[in-house]
Amino acid sequence: MSIHPTAVIDAKAEIDPSVEIGPYVVIDGAVKIKRGTRVMAHAYITGLTEIGEDNEIHPGAAIGGAPQDRAYKGQETFLRIGDRNIIREYAQIHRGTAAGSATVLGNDNFLMATSHVGHNCVLADNVILANGALLGGYVEVGKNVFISGNCVVHQFVRIGDYALMRGLSGTSRDVPPYAIIDWQHTVRGVNVVGLKRAGFDEARIRAIRQAYRILFRGGRNLALAVKEVQESARTNSDLLALLEFIQTSKRGVCFGAD
Repeated sequence: MSIHPTAVIDAKAEIDPSVEIGPYVVIDGAVKIKRGTRVMAHAYITGLTEIGEDNEIHPGAAIGGAPQDRAYKGQETFLRIGDRNIIREYAQIHRGTAAGSATVLGNDNFLMATSHVGHNCVLADNVILANGALLGGYVEVGKNVFISGNCVVHQFVRIGDYALMRGLSGTSRDVPPYAIIDWQHTVRGVNVVGLKRAGFDEARIRAIRQAYRILFRGGRNLALAVKEVQESARTNSDLLALLEFIQTSKRGVCFGAD
């Protein structure tokens, strides 16, 4: 194990011998870190935090801190981080609020500098949070999502797979799969570039774009639009996932531009 002599590590911590720990790192409490992870200078890791393999934790990151929630009264809560995540400078990830609950990050996520993941958030895989992106508590983020710089996501919002939020945008409504949104929860189109990078062929993308023209045309009644898309979605798993997301939304989904 490579541990810098200035690092402070709690005796309760469980750290794989292959982990690298840099200068002035503080690991406070029963933290668990698996093999191949690198923790750089001045990072702070605390609480019942479990970190998987081959992660990069950059200087000043604050991981596993108590939730910023008045309901939290010192309950035993968790943070679970998967494998191959990159957590850049001064990013913050808080553990859960309710007793036994957890904040969860999957694999291969990239949290850029000063991004914030609030309590009880769940991030799938291959999520990118650009600099200054903020996720409130209980936000759910699907796979292959890109949240651009200084975006703000309200608590309890869901963001569907392959969605993209443009810089400085915000949402207090659910962001449907495949969408590009900007300003305040406004759908601008389909994340075609992201879908191509994920291996979607032209036929799949064309079907999604056609559904979006029906669903998010400005002023269109969404319930009627959903019924129209259902007629062509019976054998299309992409459209079925989109419709299920819309129909299970509790906050309502983003709306189309006028």
